[in-house]
Order: sequence, then C-alpha cells, then structure tokens
Amino acid sequence: MRHWISIVVVSWFFLACSDKTAEQKADLPRPKGYNRIILPKAKYQDVEKGHPFTFEVSQYAQVMPDTVSWAEPHWLYIYYPQWHAFIQLTYKPLNKDQKKLANLINDAYILAAKHQGKARGIQEYVMTTRSGRKAGIIELDGEVATSFQFYTTDSLNHYLRGAVYVKTATQNDSLAPVIQFLKKDAMHLIQTLQWKP
Repeated sequence: MRHWISIVVVSWFFLACSDKTAEQKADLPRPKGYNRIILPKAKYQDVEKGHPFTFEVSQYAQVMPDTVSWAEPHWLYIYYPQWHAFIQLTYKPLNKDQKKLANLINDAYILAAKHQGKARGIQEYVMTTRSGRKAGIIELDGEVATSFQFYTTDSLNHYLRGAVYVKTATQNDSLAPVIQFLKKDAMHLIQTLQWKP
C-alpha cells in the first residue's frame, strides 16, 4: 500500500509541475512576427484620360490627379487603397530643350540621394524597355520613404518621373511583399508607356 501511495504522490507532483510549466509558457511573450499580406493577381488596364502619355495600370489602383498647390498638369497618383500606398508621377514637357532634360535627370538623382542617410544601399541602372526606350531606375534598400524611383524620356518632348511610396509606420522588411508588388506595377507602367505625338 505504501508503494501505491508513493506512486500517486510522485505522479501528482509531476502533473502539478507540468501544469505550472504550461502556465508559465502561456505567460511568455510570443516571438516577433510579421503580418500576413495576401497579394492579388496582377491585372492591368489602359490609362489615357487626356494626358500626353498612355500606360497600363493595375486594376486594384485608382488614378488620381496630384492636388498639391505646386502640381503641374499631368501629375498623377496611382493610389492603392488596400495598402495606403501610391506611385507618384510627375510629368514635364521638354520642347526639345536639352538643358532642361539634363537638369530634370540630375534632379531625379538628387531626390534619390536625399534618402541616403537612411538607405542601406542604392542601386542605379538604366534599363531598356521592350520597345527600345531607356529608363533610369533607382532602387533603395532600408527604412526609406520610397524604395523605387524611375524616370523615362523620349529625349525631345516628354519626361516622366515616378516614385513608389508606402504610407505606413511598419518597417519595410515586413512590407516587402507589398513593395515588390508595387515595383512590379511600376516596371509594367514603364514597359507599357507610350508617348503621344
């Protein structure tokens, strides 16, 4: 009988300890994680609306005019309401002014360099579109306001600059899927851009 009492007491002790350990584990904070972001499949539609250019834009975005007081005609926001993100487009007519073009390209790099303090790295390259046009691409890594910027021109009459923004306090590494989705849309915009005569 004593033997059975000892077994019951020892078993009860181990059960009590294991319950306490489970309670202690429940009180511990969970490890840091990231939000689950479900991205839609990319679908595009044409944008024209009286601008000197046309391109394809995501069906999940809204094309809106830029409403800041210094906005010029044909400045646009491509707004993604589900992420509070947008691609800002600024258009400048060149009228064959090569000095103006050089200044605008220089400004694109100056604006990107303003993020250098927070950027872990900046990659600059020129890409050739399917139609043979050139576009300057600037990609920034780190906690920067805009991780992707670009400009494209026909070198004579048109210049378009764009920047991808995500308006949230969440760190960029947890927003990586959204940022990649927006970069893909920006690259699609560049590839499908056509200037009007």
